[in-house]
Amino acid sequence: MKHFKIKLFLLLWCCLACGTTVNAQEDLSKYILTPKPGPEPRINGPKVFGVRPNHPIVFTIPASGERPMTFSAKKLPKGVKLDPKTGWLSGAIAAPGTYVVQLEAKNASGKVSRDFKIIVGEDIALTPPMGWNHYNIYGTRITQEQVLTQAKAMAGTGLINYGWTYLNIDDGWQGKRGGKHFAILPDSTRFPDMQAMVDEVHGMGLKIGTYSTPWVESYGHRIGGSAMNPEGTFERTKENIARNKKLLPYAIGTYHFWENDAKQIAEWGFDYLKYDWNPAELPETKEMYDALRNSGRDVVYSLSNSIPFATIGELSAVSNAWRTGGDIKDNWKSLKSRIFTQDKWAPYARPGHWNDPDMMIVGVVGWNSAEKWPSKLTPDEQYTHMSAWCLMSVPLLLGNDISRLDDFTFSLLTNHEVLAVNQDPLGKQATVIARNGDIGVMAKDMEDGSKAAGLFNLADNGTQQVVMKWSDLGIKGKYIVRDLWRQKDLGTFEGEFKADVPEHGVVMVSVRKK
Repeated sequence: MKHFKIKLFLLLWCCLACGTTVNAQEDLSKYILTPKPGPEPRINGPKVFGVRPNHPIVFTIPASGERPMTFSAKKLPKGVKLDPKTGWLSGAIAAPGTYVVQLEAKNASGKVSRDFKIIVGEDIALTPPMGWNHYNIYGTRITQEQVLTQAKAMAGTGLINYGWTYLNIDDGWQGKRGGKHFAILPDSTRFPDMQAMVDEVHGMGLKIGTYSTPWVESYGHRIGGSAMNPEGTFERTKENIARNKKLLPYAIGTYHFWENDAKQIAEWGFDYLKYDWNPAELPETKEMYDALRNSGRDVVYSLSNSIPFATIGELSAVSNAWRTGGDIKDNWKSLKSRIFTQDKWAPYARPGHWNDPDMMIVGVVGWNSAEKWPSKLTPDEQYTHMSAWCLMSVPLLLGNDISRLDDFTFSLLTNHEVLAVNQDPLGKQATVIARNGDIGVMAKDMEDGSKAAGLFNLADNGTQQVVMKWSDLGIKGKYIVRDLWRQKDLGTFEGEFKADVPEHGVVMVSVRKK
C-alpha cells in the first residue's frame, strides 16, 4: 500500500504539472488473475506473419523475460535479416511462398525456440492487429509529443514483449494539402516533424498508423481525401453544398486525392490506415485499397465506422478490418451490446480480414475531455471485455493512456495464454454456442485442435452457474479444461463443464483432448 500511495502521489503531481486532471485510480491489484511471468525467455505474439513480395518486413519478435536477451533464427529466407540484440526482422522477400523459420530467444535463465511462418503473398495482417489508437484518450486533441509518449510507454512497460505493436493516430492530425505528392500534410502546430516521429516510433521496434477519410471533411472537421475544387483546398460554402447536391462537409467531393495521400503515407513509413466515413461503399474503398497496395509498403487498411452488413462480402475482400458498429464508450451498456451480437459477421472473419467491434476501454481514458479517468468498467467487466475480444479474433487496439498503466491493467493485457486465443493462426471468430438470455457460452476452434471458450454472465442479478455442454461444442469423451486467466488446469471432465460466473463476468477456458 505504501508503494501504491507513492505512485498515486507522483501520478497526481505529474498531471497537475502538465495541466491534465486524472481522477484517483483505485488499486485493483487484488483482482489480478494472471500469474507473474518468470525470468526465463518466452516468445509471445503471432506465429505467422504476412508480407507482400518485395515489400519491407517490419516485425519485432515479442519475447518476455529478463533482459539482456539475444535472438537468433534458423532457415531465414534470402533477403531477411535479424538483429540479435533487438529481435527485429527486416529486409524483403521476392518470391511468394511460405517460409518456416525457427526463432530462438536466450537470456541468463534459459532459452526457448518457436516456429514462425512468413507467408509472402497478397494477404497481410494474418492475425488481428494489436496496438493503440489515440481517440479514446485524446479525442481530436492529439500532438506529436503525446504519440511519442505513448510509444515510449508501450516499449518501456513491456507491452511490446507480448505483441502490442501499433501506435495509431486517429482524427485531428491533418493540416492542409501540399508537398511533392500534393497530399494531406500535418498541422505543424501539433505535428512539427511527421517524418521524425515515424522514424522514432520505428526505432523503438514498433509500428505506426494514421487516419483519413474520402470525405471533403473528417468527423473532426479536418481536411479529407477529396475536395470540391481541383486545388484541393478545404472549403465549406453554400455554393459547394448546392453544387454537390449533398450536405457538406460529410460528402465525397468531385476531385479525389487518395492516390496522392497513399503515396505520402507510404513515404513517411506508416504501417496502418484507419479510413473513416459512413456509409462505406465499394468504389472509394477499392480505390484506396489499390493505392495502398501499389505504394510499395504494406499498410493495414481498416474501415470505419458502422460498415453496412449488406455489402460486407465485397468490402471485406479489399480491406483488412472493418468496424461492425458505432463508437464504444467505457460503460457496461456499450460493452454488453457488442458481446452476443457479432455472430452474423463471423463468416467474413479470416486471416488478413477481421471484424472490429471497436477499441478497448480499459485503463485511463478521457476522449476530448481535459479530465481523464479510470475506465468505468468493473474488474469483472474488463475481464469480460478482454475475453470476448480475444475469443472473437478482433483487432486489439487500446484506447487508454499507456503512460499511466496500473498493475491490474498490465496484467489484463499481458496474459500470453489469453492473447494466444486472439492471435491463433486459424483465425476463427468465436460464436455463441449456447444462450439463455444474458447467460451464454461462446466458443471457437483453435489451430492445435483444442477449443477456446468463454462462459459469460452478462446478467444483472449476481453470480450465476453457467454450463458448457460437450454436445454444443461438438465433442465427446474426456477433455481437460484449463482456466486461461489463471493459467492452470481445472481437471478432466466428460459431457459438460460448469462454473460459477460473477455478475458481468466470464470464465475463459481451453478444452483439449485428454
